[in-house]
Amino acid sequence: MLTTRQPAGGRRVVYPAPVTVERPLSAGEWSVLALLCETPSHGWALAGELAREGEIGAVWSLTRPLVYRALGILEERGLIENTGAAASARGPSRTIHRPTAEGRAALARWLAAPVEHIRELRPDLLLKLVFSERSGVDTRALLDAQLAVVAGLAAGLEQQLRQASGSRALVLRYRVETANAARRFVESAKGAAG
Repeated sequence: MLTTRQPAGGRRVVYPAPVTVERPLSAGEWSVLALLCETPSHGWALAGELAREGEIGAVWSLTRPLVYRALGILEERGLIENTGAAASARGPSRTIHRPTAEGRAALARWLAAPVEHIRELRPDLLLKLVFSERSGVDTRALLDAQLAVVAGLAAGLEQQLRQASGSRALVLRYRVETANAARRFVESAKGAAG
């Protein structure tokens, strides 16, 4: 599909229609959904939970505008819905949100899936462990799967390092050490989970 625009004083220009690709949810968006699965709430309260001082904010924090943006994205995707408004002693009434059945199912799938990249351990795996613990979900299967992923990544990086030289070897050495630290963390978390 093509769209046509004519800038002021200029020629008509034909632009292709924008392509919209649904990107994966961010760590913050998963956090908002997980909190709503614990209890329906409004943006102001969610922002408090996700502030740096909050339990979840200590792992991954979001500013109030990003919480409201996450609510909009989750609602657009059909993962949450409005349930009405609650009166507020300070300011206007607040819109209460709750997860849909699809939102609960998506969260359950996300909590059970290991992360695919070492860089995702910090936000996603830690959030999965925190939210699983808060909801009483056993994390042993997740940690077993995560250990297999991390071990595979570490082995692949070590193989690349053996064949590398120069600055590539330097970067790979760093990535191998990071992967090994990630493996030790997952093993430690697995030991603590019982």
